[in-house]
Amino acid sequence: MLKIYGRRNSINVQKVMWTVAELGLPHERIDAGMKFGVVGEPWYGDLNPNRLVPTIDDDGVVIWESNAIIRYLAAKHAAGTLAPASLVGRARADMWMDWQQNTLMQGLSPVFLGYIRTPPENRDMNAIRQGEALTVKALAVLDAHLKGRPHMLGENFTMADIPVGAAVHRWYALPVSHPEMTNLRAWYERLQSRPGFKEHVMLPLS
Repeated sequence: MLKIYGRRNSINVQKVMWTVAELGLPHERIDAGMKFGVVGEPWYGDLNPNRLVPTIDDDGVVIWESNAIIRYLAAKHAAGTLAPASLVGRARADMWMDWQQNTLMQGLSPVFLGYIRTPPENRDMNAIRQGEALTVKALAVLDAHLKGRPHMLGENFTMADIPVGAAVHRWYALPVSHPEMTNLRAWYERLQSRPGFKEHVMLPLS
């Protein structure tokens, strides 16, 4: 059975759990990271030398890095649907999945960590404000892209929607100003109708 190591409040674990829900895969999730420990154990280091979450063990196939896990599971279980069938479709999905990690999270992570994981007296408000500005700039790009598109790649929900959708939920859940972005908001509301998104992503921030 597929084993997933990671805590529910990790955005990277949430992405993987949403993917598993979309695919309807039997699985076991094992709490790991932060207060749960586990990642410091020698055996976990053998699975994931970075000692981060998530890590999956798919009957002996071990994969870490959340977006790589999404690609692997989608290709294995939903080639042609969650994983686009065409070379161009896969490349465009990869493009937006990488954009989520390398561009959107550059601004969003400092805002999340500042407001949710840092006591008020220790917050670096300059870093938080800079992160907010970077996030709004990135989301404006996404809002423009989504014009006329129900999903990231067009008509159909694909793996490209999962990492970006998880990050956008985190943005809307943070105690910050949210400039009106009509296309982004409409897409985000469509995601909320998906059971896996509701169960695994729409959780209290912690």
